Amino acid sequence: IKIAMNRLFDELARRGLRSKMLLQVHDELLFEVPQSELEEMGRLVPEIMEGAWKLRVPLVAEVKAGKNWGEMQPVQAAKVTG
Repeated sequence: IKIAMNRLFDELARRGLRSKMLLQVHDELLFEVPQSELEEMGRLVPEIMEGAWKLRVPLVAEVKAGKNWGEMQPVQAAKVTG
């Protein structure tokens, strides 16, 4: 998770995003994300977290959004192919 956190921090800065990484709770990261960046973050976070380290089993990252913990719902970000 620390590798993913460092890569995410760098990528947020590189892209000039206003989203902020606020908190780590065990194997979860909490971000403050403007609505305008939600789709991009919905693609970026799992991409970086799932690729942070090569494992024998697949690592799957979920992205959820809400105004508070009780309102969290899965984010269905469109996958970019090409």
